[in-house]
Amino acid sequence: MSGHEQFAEDLALQALGSLEGDERQALERHLQECASCRRELQALRGDLALLSLSTAGPKPPARSRERLMAAIAGEPRGAAPSARRSWWMWAPSVLAAVLLLVLVLVGRQNSALRQQIVGMQTDAASRQVELRQAQEIVATLTASDAMRVTLVAAKTPPQPQGKAIYVRDRSSLIFIASNMPAVPPQRAYELWLIPGSGAPIPAGVFKPDARGSATVVNPPLPAGVEAKAFAITVEPEGGSMAPTTAIVMLGTGE
Repeated sequence: MSGHEQFAEDLALQALGSLEGDERQALERHLQECASCRRELQALRGDLALLSLSTAGPKPPARSRERLMAAIAGEPRGAAPSARRSWWMWAPSVLAAVLLLVLVLVGRQNSALRQQIVGMQTDAASRQVELRQAQEIVATLTASDAMRVTLVAAKTPPQPQGKAIYVRDRSSLIFIASNMPAVPPQRAYELWLIPGSGAPIPAGVFKPDARGSATVVNPPLPAGVEAKAFAITVEPEGGSMAPTTAIVMLGTGE
């Protein structure tokens, strides 16, 4: 700006948007004729833009800050103090620019905080879905009215099963059999109570139906006998007082 130092302060104020009145009109007339000052004004505006981005972006070149500060602070050579603006006349404009930079920084910080809050809300919603799924699994596993089904390999014959429910103090016994094979003519299954000591005690005779199911309900038993196990043998259809064949099924207390 050789030869145009007297416009240095006005160019800085024009870059900030704070030059007004006659001095602004004079500068605009000068800019129409002076390409050097137009380039300097464009450079100052570019430096100011870099400074406004420095709150959240990369650090602007040091030369940009120095150029802008020098343009703002510089006084023209040979100019009388009364012919120029005092610091106190354009300081509010600089303060407004600083406040604008602060507002930009605060706005960007608020945007980052909002994004963090949205992320936390999304994570909390996901946790709630996982919790509800876990609660549904527990409810299904513990439901008293749940249907429990045992699956077996296709074309595999179901295994014979028997379940005895025995209450010693009442000498009460309920036995339920399923999938039992048919017995030969004049033969039957006989249930035996195996005590902790002594011989097996007869606990009922039964024949399975066409589906292999059978029940024995409260057969006559001695009072207060502690059962170690229950067993089944194949006996004459009238029953036996002691087992006469090998045990075909055996179960102990659960």
